Amino acid sequence: MLALVKKRKRPVEAVAQGQVEVKFKEVTLYLVERKMGSSRRNFLTSLARSKGFRVEDVLSDDVTHVVAEDNQAEVLWAWLMGHGLRDVSRVAVLDISWFTDSMREGRPVRVETRHCIQCTPDISLSLSTHYRSLCFSLCPLPCLYFSDLISQFLWVSLFIFVSHLQISHIPLLSLCLSLSLSLSLSPIHPSSLSEFNESKGPCLAFRQAASVLKSLPSAVHCLEAIQGLPCLGEHTKAVMEEILTFGRSFKVEEIRCDERYQALKLFTSVFGVGPKTAEKWYRRGLRSLQEILTEPNIQLNRMQRAGFLYYSDISKAVSKAEAKALGCIIEETVHWIAPDAILALTGGFRRGKEYGHDVDFLLTMPEMGKEEGLLLHVIDRLKDQGILLYCEYQGSTFDVSKLPSCRFEDMDCFQKCFLILRLEQGQVEGERGLQRDPGDSRGWRAVRVDLVAPPVDCYAFALLGWTGSRQFGRDLRTFAQKERQMLLDNHALYDKTKKLCLLATTEEEIFAHLGLEYVEPWQRNA
Repeated sequence: MLALVKKRKRPVEAVAQGQVEVKFKEVTLYLVERKMGSSRRNFLTSLARSKGFRVEDVLSDDVTHVVAEDNQAEVLWAWLMGHGLRDVSRVAVLDISWFTDSMREGRPVRVETRHCIQCTPDISLSLSTHYRSLCFSLCPLPCLYFSDLISQFLWVSLFIFVSHLQISHIPLLSLCLSLSLSLSLSPIHPSSLSEFNESKGPCLAFRQAASVLKSLPSAVHCLEAIQGLPCLGEHTKAVMEEILTFGRSFKVEEIRCDERYQALKLFTSVFGVGPKTAEKWYRRGLRSLQEILTEPNIQLNRMQRAGFLYYSDISKAVSKAEAKALGCIIEETVHWIAPDAILALTGGFRRGKEYGHDVDFLLTMPEMGKEEGLLLHVIDRLKDQGILLYCEYQGSTFDVSKLPSCRFEDMDCFQKCFLILRLEQGQVEGERGLQRDPGDSRGWRAVRVDLVAPPVDCYAFALLGWTGSRQFGRDLRTFAQKERQMLLDNHALYDKTKKLCLLATTEEEIFAHLGLEYVEPWQRNA
């Protein structure tokens, strides 16, 4: 028999750190070999060093960014914690997608939620408002965040997302839940919260607690520091105490791993799929988007078909640069139709947010009644430009004779349209450009855009309602009713003592009617 000859190993080609200029001295990488393999690790190390990145061969306290590929979060964090780093809270633990994005850009890109491998190391809770940068590497749970940055859905029944506050490198209270386990988990979309009355109380309680915690001027290290603060109930304190003691909430982790929770969260991430539809699909035994698409007995409506078709794009966050580009497109389109039209960017971007899940605009005409039909003309114009991928138009149901309304509705009665627009790479300013997947060479992406057209006498109220965060709007309505005997919504401000609707042409005038100091949009993060 012929003797087996061992294949000689190819020598590893490595680029010595000192032979290449380090361009980004504030960033030190460490590539985890586990799952990645030594050959690929060596290649990626050489690639990064050739582009001016500092890459360490050994994990040490100098490392700022740990990059891993196909590693389970729990296993990776256990391995990381076993290395005895002095301050693990400053290390960004990232998926390989951040690395590939950075290599493509030739610089360290901003760390986004999608890049992070999130798990909670055993460190104390901190809510310091000093750290306001966009990095989530140490957020307690891999979950959706309750903020205007990228959250698409609010999950409440036994649980509710509180806030991530855009805090960098620190764990914080991001998911609270009722300690009672008598109810089953139920996902709640923001627009259908009123349909789940059994969860409304706990939901509001935790949201109010989030507002209080967010407004604190310093870090929270113990429960004694929050004694006497309003809106912090026993359930909230119980969850905070668990995180302060153990660095995590075990009940939250149990819920996060629940099959039903994961399936419903996935299904409702599709544009046009609400909690009832998601529940129906789950009960039919479906667990993935692919199973839904291949199930012959499921008939998707037009909105859901668009949601699946553009899922990869519209499930991504929209950047401020992309929102600005869309603003230019909408402004040019609207003013081409009506030069005197009034247009405003609303939502989180008007409050100064860097990212959002869609882009909202409010438009009207300076003369009453002229706004009727305006949206239909805008839709036709966008269609003529070849950038309208999807449109759902809803006519106005606003009836001034039905004011005031004692019941607040999540969606107002003005005419509106829900769009998906095509945004080209060349239309977005800045180095980052479009938010796209690595390897996506299309040169464009689909973005969700909402247009709302109230009559001009309701414009200020609609602008206030569509700009403030959900909790800010609720707090403002509660104050109006309890402290001023007034009813406030997106349509009007009604004075119950005078029995009339108060006129206002600006947000400042609404605040003046309420006897409040005007709050600028970028301060409305409660």
